[in-house]
Amino acid sequence: MSADRAILEEALERGEEEGGPIEFKERLSRDVHLASGRMESLAAQLRHRVLSGDGEATYVVGVTDDGGIAGIPPSAFSESMDVLSLLAEEAGAHIENVETWGVGAEPERGLVGVATVREGAMLETDDEHIVVGTAGHVDHGKSTLVGSLVTGQADDGDGGTRSFLDVQPHEVERGLSADLSYAVYGFDDGSPVHMDNPHRKSDRAQVVEEADRLVSFVDTVGHEPWLRTTIRGLVGQKLDYGLLVVAADDGPTKTTREHLGILLATELPTIVAITKVDAVADERVAEVEREVERLLRDVGRTPLRIERHGVDAAIEEISDSVVPILRTSAVTTEGLDSLDRLFERLPKTNNRPGEFRMYIDRSYSVTGVGAVASGTVMSGSVEAGDELLLGPMPDGRFREVEVRSIEMHYHRVDQAKAGRIVGIALKGVKEAEIERGMVLAPPESDPRPVRSFEADVMVLNHPTRIGTGYEPVIHLETVSEAAVFRPDGGRLLPGDTGSARIEFKFRPYLIEEGQRFVFREGQSKGVGTVTRVYRE
Repeated sequence: MSADRAILEEALERGEEEGGPIEFKERLSRDVHLASGRMESLAAQLRHRVLSGDGEATYVVGVTDDGGIAGIPPSAFSESMDVLSLLAEEAGAHIENVETWGVGAEPERGLVGVATVREGAMLETDDEHIVVGTAGHVDHGKSTLVGSLVTGQADDGDGGTRSFLDVQPHEVERGLSADLSYAVYGFDDGSPVHMDNPHRKSDRAQVVEEADRLVSFVDTVGHEPWLRTTIRGLVGQKLDYGLLVVAADDGPTKTTREHLGILLATELPTIVAITKVDAVADERVAEVEREVERLLRDVGRTPLRIERHGVDAAIEEISDSVVPILRTSAVTTEGLDSLDRLFERLPKTNNRPGEFRMYIDRSYSVTGVGAVASGTVMSGSVEAGDELLLGPMPDGRFREVEVRSIEMHYHRVDQAKAGRIVGIALKGVKEAEIERGMVLAPPESDPRPVRSFEADVMVLNHPTRIGTGYEPVIHLETVSEAAVFRPDGGRLLPGDTGSARIEFKFRPYLIEEGQRFVFREGQSKGVGTVTRVYRE
């Protein structure tokens, strides 16, 4: 018996008792258990179980009334969780956690699960939840700084707090991040709410539950070979602010300039943190500050030193033209209190009303739940039970799906609003059919695929000229796709701004006028804004 299965065995051993917190159910179905009169009775039963357990009840699903393990098909288990969620909501409670185990042999293998139901409605999060995208050269201390912020712990000098964000084994071994990482911390009445160990789901959930203001980080990749992943993180997430790190022992690099260019091209208010100030003399720190200031002025931005002008001035002045700069050390924690004060008070910048829309960044499958699409809500809001369209599929069609449940940083929520990084469990589609760059949108929005569009573009870097037939990769929201350029006039030179007709090479996507994008091919880079779309 594994440690995890001990939860199931303990519940079965205690058994159902009159006036106890444990309930056995073989399955729950919409047709039977949500019928008129039955739903009210079962919700009252659930409420009784929760009160008997001092605010917590245990529902064992996939077992007989006497505790015999039956196992039910995954589809039936998913429906049972849907019904249990509705019953819990009716009883003023919510499902906090679900553990599942496979039983039986293939192909008839079924599921049995233990659901923890807790008193109180599902978490409501505040509208000031901000999302910060980090960027910077490899080994400049980006992930270490974020790790120290979210844990409140000083680094050991070897990047120990970075390990809280590196999610792949080879990343931990090499000390390099190779994909986007996510982290969260918060504030309660102005005081930071940290995690002891961000790897524990319960720690993240506790922060989301306790904080009245949340700060999510999308930690990108500093190594040059993974610049495409960094662009995805900065363009494909609905960020409120950028945090660019520059190490005091190295200073601005070519990668620093590239990442700054991407941040500013997307008109994202940005903060520059000079890291590792404990590792060099004060004279070197001042020299790097001057280099950063020159770099910002060269691209038409006004630097603002927080050390000189204060946090209040930075909060007041930060914009797409004014960039605050501060000194930090994850080892001595210098500057971390200033970052705390900034993130606690900075206003949300990306809170778009209107119809719900979410570009999908990742997808995965959860046993007993099914396909989950993860991304940042672009606009509007979504609730469990909503019917949506997913697509476009490679053939341009959209698929009807239903929202089973919504999770944010391992905590189940009843609604997701613009700017939130969430996972949405979907009914009506397999995980293998979901691709990065697809969109979730309501049917009434009548989404239609786009194969080609017109755009105003600026060439930031290119060895020669861009002519008709040029094929870079377009990064727009979470879309990363090869495209063919046809510039007006036949060509564009480095530094030029002009118009172009652009066509996705392999498949259509859902894009809109006004969306900004980055294009890249080899050392060539540029930015653009969609001005007209041609819907299929």
